[in-house]
Amino acid sequence: MNHKAGFVNIIGMPNVGKSTLINSLINDSLSIVNSKAQTTRQNIKGFINGADYQIILVDTPGWIEKPAYELQKAMNQHVDLAFEEGDIFLFVVDKYTEFESTHPLIQKFNSMSSHIIVIINKIDLYKQEEVEQLILQYQSLIPSGEIIPVSAMERVGVDYLLHQIVAKLPESPPYYDKEEWTDKNTRFFCSEIIRERIFTHYQKEVPYSCEVVIDQFEEREHSVKIDAIIYVERETQKNIIIGHQGEKIKQVSMEARKEIESLLDTKVHLFLFVKVLENWRSKENILKQMGYTIKK
Repeated sequence: MNHKAGFVNIIGMPNVGKSTLINSLINDSLSIVNSKAQTTRQNIKGFINGADYQIILVDTPGWIEKPAYELQKAMNQHVDLAFEEGDIFLFVVDKYTEFESTHPLIQKFNSMSSHIIVIINKIDLYKQEEVEQLILQYQSLIPSGEIIPVSAMERVGVDYLLHQIVAKLPESPPYYDKEEWTDKNTRFFCSEIIRERIFTHYQKEVPYSCEVVIDQFEEREHSVKIDAIIYVERETQKNIIIGHQGEKIKQVSMEARKEIESLLDTKVHLFLFVKVLENWRSKENILKQMGYTIKK
């Protein structure tokens, strides 16, 4: 029996549902799923393993047309890296973003020889004629692409999409151990859980100004102790994160701890510390230390 394996890179603008799609395909919470845009900041790989195939799904940050600071430039560079190699590309769109043929993403896809599948997402929110119009629109914009309408949230069309991906995979042995489901370590997912809670509980610019770094991860006999630092850019943001008499940060800590306990299947002692790292989103050296790709 021949084995198939390949990299399937998911590309799109912010808030089109890329992370929801990858979670739906994998049946797990690999990436932050939140109604706010730009929640995914780095490329995250998740694996779908079958008896005779392995799909390496790569979730990328939403592509930002006009990056405002170094963090957003770094996020775009993670998308650029995804374009450099891949066997299949999923271009996730919805009806709220309109593209012209001159758009950089459209031009990039039309210059490629890889398999391209245009995913029209959120069809549970559209009228039938809107879906039909979007299909015609993207058939014209990316003639080489296959168009598949889905609702990642409702899992409509997701099984068909998975079938089409498997059909297009090249013959190859698996790239990763088939017992694994992602290339990220436990610390990464603990920090993402905390960051997701921040996106849920705080408004406006505050969540975007936060980065969560796991400072200490200590495995004990029947528990895990985690010290996490929430970096913000200004003292006022620190005060907002902590909240009156520490009530806000306590809520974030409690909810994140429960989710991490579910992830690790053990008791967790979680300690959150809020520190000001002035203008960290605009400092390349700090972004590199936090794991972001910075290319000149």
